[in-house]
Amino acid sequence: MTNFLRLGVNIDHVATIRNARGGDHPDPVRAAQIVAACGGDGITAHLREDRRHIRDDDLKRIQDATDLPLNLEMAATREMLAIALAHRPHAACIVPEKREERTTEGGLDAAGLDNHLTSIVGPLQDAGIRVSLFIEASERQLDAALRLGVPVVEFHTGEYAHAALDADGEKVARELKRIADMAALATKNGIEPHAGHGLTYDNVQPIAAIPQLAELNIGHYLIGEAIFDGLEPAVLKMRELMDLAR
Repeated sequence: MTNFLRLGVNIDHVATIRNARGGDHPDPVRAAQIVAACGGDGITAHLREDRRHIRDDDLKRIQDATDLPLNLEMAATREMLAIALAHRPHAACIVPEKREERTTEGGLDAAGLDNHLTSIVGPLQDAGIRVSLFIEASERQLDAALRLGVPVVEFHTGEYAHAALDADGEKVARELKRIADMAALATKNGIEPHAGHGLTYDNVQPIAAIPQLAELNIGHYLIGEAIFDGLEPAVLKMRELMDLAR
């Protein structure tokens, strides 16, 4: 392993299962504690505007339960800004959000939202929160991140994941090159590149092998595997695959 690649575990879908029946079980806080105990490097949680999984009170409970850094995924709204400023997570990743979508469908159009994002990014950074943008791996979006002065970008790997699932070797190669090129460009410009979305045991290693990437955020797949094998074994297996790729 040439350089360490962090694994952030998104625990949203533990809360999705809880919310399907109401009540408090299963508790995403317990998932965060398991991730911390088995060597995860961070917890990611997306507080959506419709509160379909993580709820407001989960945030403080997660922060109190572990020493792992919390990466709060949030829409660029005044409501979410106020919540982030109240909780002061280690990081805030600004993501696009549509009420009708099942999951985040693509990257944030940072290039088209410069003026609006400035009013969100500035207060977050003033509060000492490490801001990232969840964007497509493109020069246009990376240029916007540079203009906004964010220290981190997270590249959306959904197109790569779909191509891998379809066994479209040419598209997989194109997507890998695109992500690798933009990770190198981000690093050259002083921005730390992360990646995530749709990553699995089967497709994670080519992404993990991109040397400039500092962190992968993986959630839905790990929670799905945890149903069959347990969360700790799922995290440990993903960690092993990532390490082998380095």
